[in-house]
Amino acid sequence: MNPLIHELFQKSRLLSKELNNALKQYDLYAAQWSVIYCVNGHGEMTLTQIWKYLNVEAPTITRTVNRLEQMGWLETSVGKDRREKIVRLSGKAIDRMAEIEQTIIQFEEISLRNLTKDEEELLGKLLKKLG
Repeated sequence: MNPLIHELFQKSRLLSKELNNALKQYDLYAAQWSVIYCVNGHGEMTLTQIWKYLNVEAPTITRTVNRLEQMGWLETSVGKDRREKIVRLSGKAIDRMAEIEQTIIQFEEISLRNLTKDEEELLGKLLKKLG
């Protein structure tokens, strides 16, 4: 067994936990933030586009989007096909995006503080090479 995979899982769990702590002030979790971030970056998206982009099961994305809509972070509408759901940021999300992004930047800076810029770039390249 390769200890590298174990280390990746451990770091992934730690980063998720720390991001959850950073997002607590917005009543958000890391998984919810990933959906908001995705929609913010791509504009309106269908549920299918979101789950394919995030590589998450469709029912999980549907539940997350429904919850974020109830919380006022997202808005949805029916697409061309009645089964298709279009997702967009709500006014609340748009208004708070800069504040949340600043919180995320601080989280990222703390998380990466022990790496040089060259090490960050190398790690990014190596992670992209993983299957």
